[in-house]
Amino acid sequence: MSFRSFARSHTGRITLTAIPVALAVSLLGAGVAQGAVPVSFSVSGSQFQISASSLNGTGFSQYAGVATDTAGKHHAVAIANIKSATLHDLCQSVVTDTPLGKVGVLITAGGGDKPAEASDLQIGMTGLKGDSSFGHIRIGVDASTVNTQAKGSAGDFAQDADTVTIKNLEQTAWSTQASVFTLSGMKLQLTDGSKQCF
Repeated sequence: MSFRSFARSHTGRITLTAIPVALAVSLLGAGVAQGAVPVSFSVSGSQFQISASSLNGTGFSQYAGVATDTAGKHHAVAIANIKSATLHDLCQSVVTDTPLGKVGVLITAGGGDKPAEASDLQIGMTGLKGDSSFGHIRIGVDASTVNTQAKGSAGDFAQDADTVTIKNLEQTAWSTQASVFTLSGMKLQLTDGSKQCF
């Protein structure tokens, strides 16, 4: 297979692809101080799960970043940006310790022929699994020059692609934001924390 054909579409099982998080942690403070890493809100002290049977997106980039909680603690994350995305069989779950014990929130949407849709999606994640395919991928680009509006710090490692498809998505994240997030057929339920997305 030639590099040109590889760059058009790369398929494989991914786990935080091409993001050297350990190396990037030392650079996070400088990136935030320069305003190069998008930080728009303080995250809670709980990570959450997101799963989907498939995610299809256009305008993709990924690079190292940081999420900061209300106590001021920094958490290393891989920031993924997707300009436009559809997600089939979307699930989001989080479990929190309360005075009444563990309480979980489980949200589902995008079943059947009406997927959930997001515009200008940005995710700060610590784990990602799925069967992936990237169209016109570039690996090893400077994070300040990725093909999305949101960009990382100059000199940092990044990747971008025209399109991204992930089947059997399982993701652990500190934050998710979007300019528009449409959840068709949304259902929310409280649980005892034993029922999560994966």
